[in-house]
Amino acid sequence: MELLSPAKVNLSLLVTGRREDGYHDLVSLMCGVGLYDTITLKRRRAGISLCCGTPGVPEDESNLAFRAALLFFRETGLSGGCAIDLVKRIPHGAGLGGGSGNAATVLKGLNALYGAPLSDSRMEKVALELGADVPFFVRLRPSVATGVGEELDPVTLKGVYTLLIIYPGTGLSTAEVYKNLKLGLTKREKKIKSRLLNEAHIDPLDVLHNDLEPPAMELSPLVGEARNTLEGVGADGVLMSGSGSSVFALFRRAERADRAIRLLSKEKEGHPGLPGDWSLFKADLLTEPYSVGRPSE
Repeated sequence: MELLSPAKVNLSLLVTGRREDGYHDLVSLMCGVGLYDTITLKRRRAGISLCCGTPGVPEDESNLAFRAALLFFRETGLSGGCAIDLVKRIPHGAGLGGGSGNAATVLKGLNALYGAPLSDSRMEKVALELGADVPFFVRLRPSVATGVGEELDPVTLKGVYTLLIIYPGTGLSTAEVYKNLKLGLTKREKKIKSRLLNEAHIDPLDVLHNDLEPPAMELSPLVGEARNTLEGVGADGVLMSGSGSSVFALFRRAERADRAIRLLSKEKEGHPGLPGDWSLFKADLLTEPYSVGRPSE
């Protein structure tokens, strides 16, 4: 079974407090995007294996996809195993949720392979053991996440946007970004929070905000450089995703996004292009309910 494992962006991310357990309370608007890793699952009589050719990506229990398989067999009590082949396209440590998406995709894929022993609600509970944003990828529809990110309320997004994402060649530590965060809601943040929690239809451009952007820029000036680069090619809105380091731009008109790609890909029209170690991706916002992956036996 071959599955597509999508990324996500945080169209808005407000940090509302620090909990006693060390985690932070959030209000965040999350949406899947059409940038995919590919996961191939095969049944085995016993044992779990994971193969990934991307340097730096672990192939043992420290990989969330591997742990998702372990949890699936533990929760269902089924005998058997699986081989996982993972082809990465989503950058690691980029704030795009690649690892969490991989975990959710493995859970859903194994559930399909083994006759759906887990209901959606039970699968979400299992997913939460893997990470706060893994349940989002189980549902994979635009949602406002609260708590530590595990409480999800679906929303409808207004508008159709093309997305460009820059990964500036190096990731960021989520723990370090939060460590440098200075808490405190401004009036504007409170207004955004109210809109996210109370409006049924949300235009992403009206709520673009990320509390983690300033501390991330302090840790890595490349985040600010990527932001300035996207603002310089006519984007309608620009924001860092999650805890970084990726920065995305929203374009109302697809032709403007295509022109921006031409500017960013080559040294022309007075633009220097992107540095050689930066990556540029084009994707759509997944604004409709989406079933993780497109399985084929």
